[in-house]
Amino acid sequence: MSDFRIKTYCFPQAFILESAKIVNSSHRNRTLCISLLSKAMKAKKSYGQHFLHREDIAERIAKSLVVKGVYEKILEVGPGTGMLSKYLLADWNDNLKAVEADEDMVTYLSENYPSLKVIFMDFMRLHLGRVFEEGEQYALIGNYPYNISSQIVFRMLENRELIPEMVGMFQKEMAERIVADPGGKDYGVISVLTQAYYKGEYLFTVKKGAFNPPPKVQSAVIRLTRKDEPLGCDYKWFRRVVKQAFSQRRKMLRNTMKMFMPHEELMRDDFFQIRPEKLSVEQFVELTKTVIEWQEKKR
Repeated sequence: MSDFRIKTYCFPQAFILESAKIVNSSHRNRTLCISLLSKAMKAKKSYGQHFLHREDIAERIAKSLVVKGVYEKILEVGPGTGMLSKYLLADWNDNLKAVEADEDMVTYLSENYPSLKVIFMDFMRLHLGRVFEEGEQYALIGNYPYNISSQIVFRMLENRELIPEMVGMFQKEMAERIVADPGGKDYGVISVLTQAYYKGEYLFTVKKGAFNPPPKVQSAVIRLTRKDEPLGCDYKWFRRVVKQAFSQRRKMLRNTMKMFMPHEELMRDDFFQIRPEKLSVEQFVELTKTVIEWQEKKR
């Protein structure tokens, strides 16, 4: 890295590369630069990388953020080669930051998009409350690495007070699960927990050929918009009840809830004779309240 002048800023457990310039334009250094950029362009399975190459799709994703007057900043997750970043920069400029775990991609981005502020770090280790001014709200966007896409959603839920809107590209199956309605096979834990706090919208499908290398499955873009109303029960208990209910999704609630409630109560109420995929978010909230009441009786 001695051939690059890197501007750094203090940041918790990370540093931001704002610009990188070749200091010496000798043949050796130009060759090194070309070698680095070629290496950077190669997708790595370990990072779940599939680079979007369709300009129209990238622009459409960038334009899918619609919430007004709530936030002024954006964090892009996994910018890769910057296909989406350039459209975000056009609209958001200094209000955009990106987080990238692949050092080769950071080098490529700093050379090709010197105005993009890149946090060189794994998103899962990033302190989301300190990305911008402490406590400042911002949108989350990205062509998310498929191997951590569900974890990104759960991290968003943990930091929901910071993130009023999210737009993202997922594997189509995962996207359908996140926004699924009750009653179908796609409806599960991630559906209920996400929809407890966010309104989900399936925006459009993206075919395999839009990526390099093409993934084995189709992709889809969704938008999540934070709800204003509170959940109505304790979130930790809510999450615990939802996960327990779906731990044996083919079993009725009278079987999965017996660790929380008396057998006689479960057998007496017809509500417990249904399977978890039939319950709406609101019904899971009521179920959680019932569980909490019984837990308090046991004290």
